[in-house]
Amino acid sequence: MDPSCASALQLFVARLASRSVLTDEETNALLGLKGEVKQVPAHVDFVRQREQVDHSCLVIEGLVGRFGQNSDGARQITCLHIPGDMADLPSVVCPTSGWGLSALTSTTILRLPHAELRRTAARYPGIAEAFWRDCVVDGSIYSQWVVNMGRRSALARLAHLFCEMAVRYERADHGNRHAFPLPITQTDLGDATGLTNVHVNRTLKALKARFLITAKAGKITVHDWDQLVGIGDFDDGYMLFGGPTPRITEEPNPPAFGVARIA
Repeated sequence: MDPSCASALQLFVARLASRSVLTDEETNALLGLKGEVKQVPAHVDFVRQREQVDHSCLVIEGLVGRFGQNSDGARQITCLHIPGDMADLPSVVCPTSGWGLSALTSTTILRLPHAELRRTAARYPGIAEAFWRDCVVDGSIYSQWVVNMGRRSALARLAHLFCEMAVRYERADHGNRHAFPLPITQTDLGDATGLTNVHVNRTLKALKARFLITAKAGKITVHDWDQLVGIGDFDDGYMLFGGPTPRITEEPNPPAFGVARIA
């Protein structure tokens, strides 16, 4: 296997294992997944809204934006995906995409067939549970983005976004909360925060003037993490990093309605 594919699968397994208990056999099954590597140039869509897809996209390198778009072509980025993220895992069970995926930089993805993911999940209920929980995390992050857009000031929106990405890159071992890559244009930042280019530029200058961050050459340096957290009203609890959740197992003699118990 291509080393970059193996590395991305290892990151994906680490992401799953941070929230779900996986056996060695389940881990090896995930690391053995096979797919097709695809290079996507910057600012090219590789999944379109309402497209019928037969694969899910694991990010190997680059930065991916999940987006919605209105009939006038205006976009709202609703999540950012970094290496090790399965950008559209829910499509395994809902193959008609309700969103689009765009490469915000030159990006490499591993296209994993739905059929193989379904077979693996069917064979290993623990993996199915981990997939399910990962989709819950995506939904939780999406909910926080809605709050960010609807209830925070421009300064708080950018601060919150930078805090989230800092923690996510740190967890993926691609930086830390004081210095991490974020190769995103001001236009894309605007689409992710509901701000115009002019407003993004003004807000970045305000953060820099307070000596909170430096944004240069696709990298963010955080000079005062605690103050950035305070301005962004940031609490990483919504990303559900509380450690692996005990496995859900069926009772030997299940009660009525098939209620499961927590192991």
